[in-house]
Amino acid sequence: MKTMIKVCVLAVLLGAGAVQAADFRVGVVDTERVLRESSPAVKAEKKIEKEFSGRDQEIKKLMKQAKELQALLEKDSGTLSDADHRNKERELTGMNVNLQRMQREFREDLNLRKNEELAIVLEQANKAIQAIAEAEKFDLILQEAVYRNPRIDITDKVIKHLAGEKTDSGKDSK
Repeated sequence: MKTMIKVCVLAVLLGAGAVQAADFRVGVVDTERVLRESSPAVKAEKKIEKEFSGRDQEIKKLMKQAKELQALLEKDSGTLSDADHRNKERELTGMNVNLQRMQREFREDLNLRKNEELAIVLEQANKAIQAIAEAEKFDLILQEAVYRNPRIDITDKVIKHLAGEKTDSGKDSK
C-alpha cells in the first residue's frame, strides 16, 4: 500500500512537467531530532526528571537497604539463629518483591508521562511545520525519510521556530 502511494506521488510529480516541477518546493523534517533537541522537548525532559526524581531516590534507597541486608545475611549467617536467619531472609524477599513492583510501576508511569509530553511537543512541532510551510510556500513537507538532502532539510528551522514559541500557551508565535 505504501509503495503504491509512493509510486502515485512520483507519477504525479513526474507528470507535472518540468516547468511546474521547478516551482514545486519540498522540505523534510527529522522528527526524532526535533523531539530530542527542540526547546519544548528539553523542557519536557527536565519536567519529567523533576517529577520522578523523588520516586527514583526512594527506589535507590530501598535497593541500598536490600544490598545491606543481603550482605548482613552473608556475613552473619553462622552467628544468627535459624529463626533469625529465616526472618531476615523473609524480610529480604519482601524487600525484593516490593522493589521489583516499585521499579515496574516507575517504568510504566515514566513511559506514560514521556508519551504524554512527547505528544504535546509533536503537536507543537506540527504547528511550527505548518507555519513554516505556509510562510515559505512549501508544497510538501515530509516528516520521515530514509534519505534527506541537506538542501531540503528544514529541521533547524523547525527547532528555531519552536525556541521562539510560547510552549505554555500552546499558541503559535507569528
